[in-house]
Amino acid sequence: MTRFALTLEFDGTPFMGLQRQPHGPSVQQSVEDAAAAITGEDVTLFSAGRTDSGVHALAMRSHIDIAKPFEPFRLMQALNAKMRPDPIAVTHCEVVDDGWHARFSCTGRRYLYRISNRRAPVTLDRDRVWHVAQPLDAEAMHRAAQALVGRHDFTTFRSAHCQAQDPVKTLDRLDVERVGSEIHIHAAARSFLHHQVRSMVGCLKLVGAGSWEEQRVAAALAAADRQELGLNAPPHGLYFVEAIYSD
Repeated sequence: MTRFALTLEFDGTPFMGLQRQPHGPSVQQSVEDAAAAITGEDVTLFSAGRTDSGVHALAMRSHIDIAKPFEPFRLMQALNAKMRPDPIAVTHCEVVDDGWHARFSCTGRRYLYRISNRRAPVTLDRDRVWHVAQPLDAEAMHRAAQALVGRHDFTTFRSAHCQAQDPVKTLDRLDVERVGSEIHIHAAARSFLHHQVRSMVGCLKLVGAGSWEEQRVAAALAAADRQELGLNAPPHGLYFVEAIYSD
């Protein structure tokens, strides 16, 4: 049995999420079905993160175990061919040690959230950004975001359906910058709670729009109460950017 590490890029628009779902298509199902068709084996995909419906990935790290001998490049090509026309691509494939695990060996995860901040409607990036026509103050958003960096109880920014046992997480980075007509929010941590990034972005948007004072983000965090959440940003502006490993 050989373990192959895969780097996946995907458009999350047509999927119910990365993880296999009983009520709709998923990225996991597409990759597993393609691998089964190629090898004739039952294959399970393990990934560094679990993205929601509509969330995209630039470089999701995953792995599969296959008994049939394959060169990594040929496996990558075969998987990409079988997954068409699903908007998923294996951009890198390599053999890894059996002790390496895409999820449990991961020591850090990075996300990007894109807000299109212009009056005109979004055309080419529809379903890939959150369109906010009202002008946003990116500098105020960045200042407010710094209250969330560090080790905190993130209950306020946690989905009611989150399955994590502990709401305490360490946020390593939460930076906000304006890039042309877009606002980019960069988040990094070892791991995140369900909806944590989207919930933080939603509150920062309220700061940028002037609906919230900057200090209210810190107050919402300290409350440790989901009722204090101002807004949950939509999924289609969120991208899984990178999974980090100690090696």
